Amino acid sequence: MKALIIGSSGGIGAAIAAQLAGDGWDVTGLSRAADGFDVTDPARVDAALAGLTGPFDLIVTAVGILSPASGAPEKNLSAIDANAMAQVFAVNAIGPALILRHAARLLPKDRRCVIATLSARVGSIGDNQIGGWYSYRASKAALNQIVHGAAIELGRSHKQSICVALHPGTVETSFTKDYAGRHKTVPAAEAARNLLGVIAAFKLEQTGGFYDFAGQEIVW
Repeated sequence: MKALIIGSSGGIGAAIAAQLAGDGWDVTGLSRAADGFDVTDPARVDAALAGLTGPFDLIVTAVGILSPASGAPEKNLSAIDANAMAQVFAVNAIGPALILRHAARLLPKDRRCVIATLSARVGSIGDNQIGGWYSYRASKAALNQIVHGAAIELGRSHKQSICVALHPGTVETSFTKDYAGRHKTVPAAEAARNLLGVIAAFKLEQTGGFYDFAGQEIVW
């Protein structure tokens, strides 16, 4: 079994890659830190993915930012900055879309395969009860729409493909350390086990959905 983990140097991506490798998978990793794989650069995305030899039984995209390095998630409307919002969308929504456009070539057509992109519960419009975090929320909502559309398209050519958005929970990484607050956090290794368990249990009819680390569907 072959897996491609994009964002393999990050907390969750690294843990997923390690878990799969320990289970005997042939794992290929790509990341900005290790390979210069920048999801905001279409040419680099195309070059890196074009150089891979598939097919992959599992592709996981684990990239994302809460805000640009010099900023923070918005607490109110007055904090919205166009350039900062564009950077968040570039990583969280456009980057995964650039990856998904290679999915048809990288996935097998003759067997079950899964392509999962990490989203976030705060990207749910129906679950939003407190507002704020406009760029992050909106970018993840956009990502969810992209994943849903990709699932429909892939389903036409790859009949056994499952394309989903996944919420990993609040994981103990540098990504969340300043914002976890009162939310219960879990170690990256535990999050990886949870997500891989959910991925293994997915049925074909669940493609195009948005699920959490326990396999529960999240409202759009």
